[in-house]
Amino acid sequence: MIAALALVPAIAIAAIVPPPPTPTANTVDTIHGVKVADPYRWLENWSDPKVQAWSDAQNAHTRSYLEPLSYRGAVKDRLTKLVKATSPSYSALEARGSRVFAMYNDPSKQQPMLVTLNAAADPKSRTVLLDPNALDTKGLTAIDWFVPSADGTKVAISMSKNGSEDGTLHVFDVASRKEIDVPIPRVQYGTAGGSLAWSQDGKKFWYTRYPGPEAPSAEQHFNLQVYFHALGSDAKNDPLVLGKADGLERVSEVFLGNRFNRPSIMAMVQRGDGNVWAFYVLSEGAKPVQIGTYSDKIVYATIGPDDAIYGISRMNSSNGKVVKLKSPFSPHSLASAPVIVPESDVAILSGGAEGGAPDLNFSRDRLFVRDIVGGPNQVRVFSLDGKPEGKLPLPDVAGNSEIEPLANGDVLFDVTTYLRPRYYAQWHSGTGKSEETPLKVVSPVHFDDAEVIRAFATSKDGTRVPVNIVRRKGTKLDGQNPALLYGYGGYGISQTPRFLGAMWRLWLDAGGVYAVANIRGGAEYGERWHQEGMLTKKQNCFDDFAAAGNYLIAGHYTNHAKLALLGGSNGGLLMGAVLTQHPDLARAVVSAVGIYDMLRVELDPNGAFNVTEFGTVKDPMQFKALYAYSPYHHVKSGTAYPAVLMLTGATDPRVNPMQSRKFTASLQAATTATNHPILLRTNKTSGHGIGSSLDERIAEQTDELTFLFDQLAMKPVANPMVKAERQ
Repeated sequence: MIAALALVPAIAIAAIVPPPPTPTANTVDTIHGVKVADPYRWLENWSDPKVQAWSDAQNAHTRSYLEPLSYRGAVKDRLTKLVKATSPSYSALEARGSRVFAMYNDPSKQQPMLVTLNAAADPKSRTVLLDPNALDTKGLTAIDWFVPSADGTKVAISMSKNGSEDGTLHVFDVASRKEIDVPIPRVQYGTAGGSLAWSQDGKKFWYTRYPGPEAPSAEQHFNLQVYFHALGSDAKNDPLVLGKADGLERVSEVFLGNRFNRPSIMAMVQRGDGNVWAFYVLSEGAKPVQIGTYSDKIVYATIGPDDAIYGISRMNSSNGKVVKLKSPFSPHSLASAPVIVPESDVAILSGGAEGGAPDLNFSRDRLFVRDIVGGPNQVRVFSLDGKPEGKLPLPDVAGNSEIEPLANGDVLFDVTTYLRPRYYAQWHSGTGKSEETPLKVVSPVHFDDAEVIRAFATSKDGTRVPVNIVRRKGTKLDGQNPALLYGYGGYGISQTPRFLGAMWRLWLDAGGVYAVANIRGGAEYGERWHQEGMLTKKQNCFDDFAAAGNYLIAGHYTNHAKLALLGGSNGGLLMGAVLTQHPDLARAVVSAVGIYDMLRVELDPNGAFNVTEFGTVKDPMQFKALYAYSPYHHVKSGTAYPAVLMLTGATDPRVNPMQSRKFTASLQAATTATNHPILLRTNKTSGHGIGSSLDERIAEQTDELTFLFDQLAMKPVANPMVKAERQ
């Protein structure tokens, strides 16, 4: 029997605290001869007590709407129980020496911890190496990244607090679990990230570091450079080994790697966030050798197990091809490296380096190439000279993000789908066969009653846009189902399948349909797909997403009054653009940590890194494109906007929270839909969502679901498909 949670129209009877009055100012900029009004410029100054008081009043307004909803407590309780009843999970596997290092996420804890397993990656051998929850009982300290030495006896770990991503480096002896070096600050931040690579002897390492007090405060999150450190020495005296003199720029992002413990390491340098790269080989005691330039159109390179350099080239190849350069490595030699895996009709996936994952993977004698086919992944297997040897066995609509070589020549690879939790399988080099391992997530949430439909919407210019639709089997296509459409569309980041989990189980149980649009700006069909959604072509992203929403309506999945939209970060920009360009498309919008004032975003530290993706107001043509879609500048007074829940974090290093403040104020002043609230939720101890505590993540999901349930008149229910609720 399906039990309905109590649903009472609480909002109709609750006393809603009104939003605070928001004064306007006559602030006008003139850009390329165009006068641009900015009436809420004063909300940019977070140090102003008036701005902080305004933000607190907005939070009070939001809470007064959400808290009285009679089913809110039941939704939060169910989410919490399902999340915490899920088994612990492993990720970021790194095999070194006789150990496999991994991040271990225990749902009873606020933060993931670093653990070691034996060489066979047996979860029964788990030993906790570093637990942030023991360091900080509030759950506000997080591990940014870790890098073990080649023999597995030491590990370097960056940690930060309050979602700031402002990382300090700590080095631990693995056997004793004791810190063995003085911490080094400023190795990681949300602008250019941070990384590290060990020397071959495991006694030294190359690492990234930002400027300190010697630089003006406005410049301390730019100019990332590479230093060389010997354990036990004073980091203040560490020599600079890759910096401005070598071609690094103010917005360079540097990714270091030495996966196979070679004498030299690879330094990949990205110009901002634009997926344009240069490459350097670094050797102890020697000057850096630049083997690749920005114009070479190489988007990834690494030193493989045979001392050769393998790269992904997009020169005359939108889908990518693999090149191989044998040592010795001479300057500017990567562009002429021979092709060993030619371009095919599917795109080689790249861009994982920014998240710490390699784009090309290896065992002792095999090369693994991860492709993306419109959203789902496939993995091809080759010999080290490029001879095809089949594929890893992935389900038809599945994702893969990790392929980790083991000491015996096998590899572990993860598999994710919309309907099944993440698991690892082991591929055997001797037989080419695979089987699942005990490294898998066991969830109380099941989707045996659901199905995934791959459909295509037609965008404004005729482009076919994939839409992944998850629905309960037997869903009636009568146009009356609540539907939620998610999108991102930027930076060449592709939306691959991932397990829906507890939040979307509740959504389907309440009668909802969930859809993910693979819009341009991602790389689902290669770099061409990305380039067609960046710079002056950004409008394509918004057209694609609107087309996906209209497809759901035309296909009788839903109607305008039952459709909701969801996105975050770059996806928040997507939400802002679509709701201002198509205010009647959806009833409700959830937009997290978004960008809305496209004319001032580049003035913030991370905004400067985004110029390669969005463009700059300094360029007349790019300004014209930015101004044409900038959500903040296209809010029109007297328009009935959808209900909007905006979420932001006060410590966000990637998107200035003022973006959400200004957009909220403009929408509240302009909308005529009194029953469509415009809400702003600001968390003072979180940032962009990276490093947030488990409790905060559950609280955000609770607020998002209850907001959507209320706006779409949905009835949350307890579903018998959930094991935890059958017992």
